[in-house]
Amino acid sequence: MPTAILTGQPVPGSSIESELRSLGFDVHLASGAADTETLLARAPGDERVAVVDARFVGHPHALRLGLTDPRFPLAAIPGAVTAQPAARQTLTRAMARENSAAGGGTALAVDSLADRITAALDADGAEVHRPELGRLVAAVPADPQARNEARQAVAAVDDEAVRLKSAVKARDGFVTTFLISPYSRYIARWCARRGLTPNQVTTASLITALIAAGCAATGTRAGFVAAGVLLIASFVLDCTDGQLARYSLQYSTLGAWLDATFDRAKEYAYYAGLALGAARGGDDVWALALGAMVLQTCRHVVDFSFNEANHDATANTSPTAALSDKLDSVGWTVWVRRMIVLPIGERWAMIAVLTALTTPRITFYALLIGCAFSATYTTVGRVLRSLTRRATRTDRAAKALADLADSGPLAEAAARGLRGTARRLPAITAPAVALLGGAAVVATAALTDFGGPWPLVAALVYVLTSALAVARPLKGALDWLVPPFFRAAEYLTVLVLAAKADVNGALPAAFGLVSAVAYHHYDTVYRIRGDAGAPPQWLVRTVGGHEGRTLVICALAVLLTASQFKLALTVLAVAVALVVLVESIRFWVAAHKVGAPAVHDEGEPA
Repeated sequence: MPTAILTGQPVPGSSIESELRSLGFDVHLASGAADTETLLARAPGDERVAVVDARFVGHPHALRLGLTDPRFPLAAIPGAVTAQPAARQTLTRAMARENSAAGGGTALAVDSLADRITAALDADGAEVHRPELGRLVAAVPADPQARNEARQAVAAVDDEAVRLKSAVKARDGFVTTFLISPYSRYIARWCARRGLTPNQVTTASLITALIAAGCAATGTRAGFVAAGVLLIASFVLDCTDGQLARYSLQYSTLGAWLDATFDRAKEYAYYAGLALGAARGGDDVWALALGAMVLQTCRHVVDFSFNEANHDATANTSPTAALSDKLDSVGWTVWVRRMIVLPIGERWAMIAVLTALTTPRITFYALLIGCAFSATYTTVGRVLRSLTRRATRTDRAAKALADLADSGPLAEAAARGLRGTARRLPAITAPAVALLGGAAVVATAALTDFGGPWPLVAALVYVLTSALAVARPLKGALDWLVPPFFRAAEYLTVLVLAAKADVNGALPAAFGLVSAVAYHHYDTVYRIRGDAGAPPQWLVRTVGGHEGRTLVICALAVLLTASQFKLALTVLAVAVALVVLVESIRFWVAAHKVGAPAVHDEGEPA
């Protein structure tokens, strides 16, 4: 149980002790700085500890935000400071300094020991999180009049209303903001009051989406209608889990991973369900389903790569960024631009409605057109920003892009021999050769007969171009395009060769293989975002890297018959899925057990 140490002279009528107990703290009273230091030393080392001024006046949610958020080792609000186990020594040093400065005497009646400790932490250069309180009150009044004014300010603001509002993501799409969040926040509160966790709600969302995919797979009109309704229900739960995490501050490493991973699993499983349902009606749309997954995944990789490339870049603001900021100042353009990028709310709403009212083929056509338009819009905008902005990118950004590239042993070995050549080439070389090499292998696979040698030749060239693209650090203005070009080349090669095989079951097998590889790539992104680094090198080498897998697929297409190729794709899909899933689950569960920092995306909607 976390420990809270109340310092200073208690005030008659104060509810601070009961409020701390309601937040789960074991409360101890300290007579002064020396007593506080003693109690701090006695507190369990593996639990959170907080120092709170007994005169504190404020909203319960202000205390909750300041003292219970698991994402930050150190946090403070006026009159209170807290430390998790990882930051206990830092807090103890600051406390010892204040005790020494006070001569071991009682804290002054007009001064807050908690605030002095926070100031000492700042002086030490410690990173202290200070939550944005907005209208919430958190104060240590110095006299009765100030206390009365603070209490009036507390009474004037509805703590629960603010808490509910803050549970909703600050920046989200139109559908989520206006059609889902107005009621899903109340579902989140209902879940919190019944002790449900965000992970349980996330799992319920996944199960609902899988049932929706099963309904779509029936191929009946009733099944399609039920699938659309259940997909919307799954999205409501998907919004609820994040709102529940923010409402109750139940953030966790495992929860962040589950939330991000299950979103992709739900959407792509639903694509497979639609394809199965169409097949029951005599329509083969597996190529469209795989194409939709490829496009959506590549679009996400563009987002991830651009953000990582500019994560800590130092540069002047580009004219394109300035125009974007100007448009954001006009209310209606904000929502139009958010809808254009087809975030998850708009995308799932479109898929659900079209599933219920039309056919899987029409649904996929609309999805492909919408995603292609949004991908073009966002990518062109980011290219213009990159070209009109003189940025200095860091080694961290270059390493993140290299990890996202997912280069295997073949590209790594060839890159070592091409470093001298790469240094003499212009900065545009990396994205240019990545694009040309990828386009060559996809075009060759598409324009030649299945079983011919030319895709294998193109794949060998692709290995060399991939190596040249990563032979020097990816710090160029457009080098963030290299990972998405690699993703498109690999995924589209699998799609094209499976389609050219023209044998029943080849495209579903290709869908499974791309799903397994895409999971590996998403997992890499989530590890980088959590500052955990890329997956281990043995895993990347075991699954071959993007160029190794592309080479193997092309070789199999040359050496095997169409039926054998289908079987090989199935075996590869199962093998890759087992390796990456086992390692991923092991990593995230272990990270959760050791209390790794939780990472939740509050940025652009996925």
